[in-house]
Amino acid sequence: MASVPTSDGFNLQRFLEAQASVYEQVVRELRNGQKRSHWMWFIFPQIRGLGHSPTAQHFAITGLDEAQGYLLHPILGQRLRECTALVNAIEGRSVSEIFGYPDDLKFHSSITLFSHAAKDNEIFHEALKKYFNGAEDSQTVDRI
Repeated sequence: MASVPTSDGFNLQRFLEAQASVYEQVVRELRNGQKRSHWMWFIFPQIRGLGHSPTAQHFAITGLDEAQGYLLHPILGQRLRECTALVNAIEGRSVSEIFGYPDDLKFHSSITLFSHAAKDNEIFHEALKKYFNGAEDSQTVDRI
């Protein structure tokens, strides 16, 4: 599952391919307030070095440049913001109740990464405030 360089420089196509058959299900699950299927790696990707499974490594973001490319991608950036907004709209549930363990940690890592990568990062800061008392994921910050 190694990433193969492509014309986009970061092989962002790997995310589009993974999301193609499940994105509508992801939106339904988030609207219902609970993740039930397996999609965390390619919807809320993390910085490289945190996940050690082959899947986590395949979908790991190499750094701020790739994270910015992800955000600027016309489909991926919009979907990440949409999914983050859906999580932010959930009331009365903790991040652990929404995602379960360890996906709650992956969400924290992902929104920390994208809060640093985004010029307009309020949606990510809102998630950090709501679910993590404003605290960033220190392991992600250390790798940025």
